[in-house]
Amino acid sequence: MRTARRAGRGSVAIPALLLLVVAAWGATHVVSLADLPEGRGWKIVFLWMFVYLAWQLLLASLERPLAGEGEVKGPILVSVPVYNEDPALLEECLLTLLHQTRPPDLVYVVDDGSDAADYTAVHGRLQAEAAAAGIHLVWVRTPNRGKRHAQIAALTACPDAELFITLDSDTQLTPTAIAEIVKPFRDPKVMSVGGLVLTANHDRNLITRLIDLWAVSSMLTQRSALSAMRSVMVNTGSFAAYRAGLVRDHAHGYLNERFFGREVRFSDDSMLPLYALRRGASVQQPTAFAFTAMPETVGHHVRQYVRWMRGSFIRSWWRFRYLPLRSYAYWAHFFTWLHLLVSTTAFVAVVLLRPAEVLAIMPWLALVLVLLSYSQALRFLTVRRSDQTLAEQLATFALAPLVTVWSLTVLRVLRWYAIATCLNVGWNTRRTVEVTAPSSNAAAR
Repeated sequence: MRTARRAGRGSVAIPALLLLVVAAWGATHVVSLADLPEGRGWKIVFLWMFVYLAWQLLLASLERPLAGEGEVKGPILVSVPVYNEDPALLEECLLTLLHQTRPPDLVYVVDDGSDAADYTAVHGRLQAEAAAAGIHLVWVRTPNRGKRHAQIAALTACPDAELFITLDSDTQLTPTAIAEIVKPFRDPKVMSVGGLVLTANHDRNLITRLIDLWAVSSMLTQRSALSAMRSVMVNTGSFAAYRAGLVRDHAHGYLNERFFGREVRFSDDSMLPLYALRRGASVQQPTAFAFTAMPETVGHHVRQYVRWMRGSFIRSWWRFRYLPLRSYAYWAHFFTWLHLLVSTTAFVAVVLLRPAEVLAIMPWLALVLVLLSYSQALRFLTVRRSDQTLAEQLATFALAPLVTVWSLTVLRVLRWYAIATCLNVGWNTRRTVEVTAPSSNAAAR
């Protein structure tokens, strides 16, 4: 079973900020050497971008694992929707649920009309394992109606549940994951808690390594900054927990979300935190670890990212409408959009409209890019994992500039494409089994 831990409480804020200061100094030389028109205006643009990142790094360094007195009194329900999942990955997922230091009271598996896999053998083995562990495992099959319907079916089946944990069928929990994710609920104002999700198949190829670095760095920077202000707006759908009463109260709206008349099936991991922020606090627990399978091909990665960004754009409408104007979450969301617009405009103006100047100052641009990349990725090194040696982790960390280039070019274009095509609300993945466990791959070869 995989394990992970935070590497002490040593902060990386100081070295990250030092890298950021040097990058900012380099950016001033970019402006002067390129002889950009209205140089003062460009300096303001770069200053904004660096201040925005510095603020996130500072807040992220204030995040601490949450704990307190008392215990969760009511049942803990874990919902595991399944659709065209690799049977071996599903079995690994459920086995880690059955070996928790704080086991759940009910595990509710919903096979949401899978047509590309047979789970009969897995079902039989896991029922016996669950009975031996003293955990109630329910396994049902329904017509394909989507992840949200599967989750509410689980919640309906356990009307006395106090906590509701959402777990993707390709996700494996560390032994203390549930014990850690329930700790913040000792604060009655906390409504939503996100886990820290690592990439289980990080060593498959370059794509999975880049995704691992990108995703973990994002969670430990942007999401940690929001968590420090109790304002997390997106949990990782792979592993998150909510007060069951919150989800019950919003079940109708959750199941019937419409965007310009079209049913929205995805973006559940941003809808539920929005409900939470309307009622209380939403945080991340950086010691509640899970490992999930990420895309292994560029095509799968692109389709997943486009779906995420369509969901992000749709959710933005609801955040501006329903988040309190006085809340930190509202203004953090506002400045996130401002930063996207500023950085995109700067990128287009400098790189696409003035290519000759860019070539002349390429060494300075490369320096700024490298320093920015490593300042954002430093927090990746604060996690120690049983599936990575320190050398392997450092090798992945070294890819930070490539992640930044990928984000600034391919992912930036995909985000605007997703916004332009936001009325396409299809899931776009899981048409068949797309990621398999290592043993499944070996068998296939």
